[in-house]
Amino acid sequence: MTNPPRGIWYKSSRSDGGNACVEIRHDPDATLVRDTKDVGKGPILAFPPNEWTAFINSGIWQH
Repeated sequence: MTNPPRGIWYKSSRSDGGNACVEIRHDPDATLVRDTKDVGKGPILAFPPNEWTAFINSGIWQH
């Protein structure tokens, strides 16, 4: 998987459109995560690069 351009929110291409998805955005100091149905209203989680890398490498999110 290649990283998307910084500053752009994106959703997985595997999303089924059921409004139960998250979007991520890569910024210089963090990867941001938000709920697609709460765009502009809900919280945004920020993960420093080392934490985001550890999460992705853990495989916990794979189904």
